Amino acid sequence: MSHRQVDPSELTSRERYQLLTSIVVPRPIGWISTVNRSGELNLAPYSFFAALSGTPPLLGVSIGTRRGEPKDTLKNIRETEAFCVNVVSQGLLEAMNESSAEVAPEIDEFYLAGLTPRGGDVVAAPWVSEAPVAMECVLMKEVDLTPSANTLVVGEVKAVHLSESLEVGAGGFSVEPTSLLPVGRLGGEGYTLLGEIKKIPRPK
Repeated sequence: MSHRQVDPSELTSRERYQLLTSIVVPRPIGWISTVNRSGELNLAPYSFFAALSGTPPLLGVSIGTRRGEPKDTLKNIRETEAFCVNVVSQGLLEAMNESSAEVAPEIDEFYLAGLTPRGGDVVAAPWVSEAPVAMECVLMKEVDLTPSANTLVVGEVKAVHLSESLEVGAGGFSVEPTSLLPVGRLGGEGYTLLGEIKKIPRPK
């Protein structure tokens, strides 16, 4: 198999983004909901998102800027030190896409996407009532990724809301993916839905 070598430093910023987001796939979507001190709600999806640790349970999301200013999500997290992460299931794909629109801070993306906000039980942030899973998080750490314009936000999960419709493995808390039906992010406008699941035992 022959390969073409690409030097990222020779690409434009857009080309680097296109390359990275089209080969690091599929990516889970961090559908982040926050509120500012004025009570304005915000909901936006991020695919530079991952689980970082099981104990303590940590999630990380890399948030960029918009026209040189921090996005509303990051502003709100800095104000309240709280956010919720909602899982995007297949039935919520269109609503998630609606919430990605660039709108003014006073525009409520919950309303825009036809979703119902529910106040956090543990943290000062709303979550998506229609989501099969929502995780209430407190800000643990903020990491400046300079020279990138992105900031890595690390949050500790303080509460998890699981829909009663989800199947959870007996004797544990392993959620069956066929009941969760998560959506993965691909490059450009692409998303992937849950397909065939292949289980392979780990070697002993």
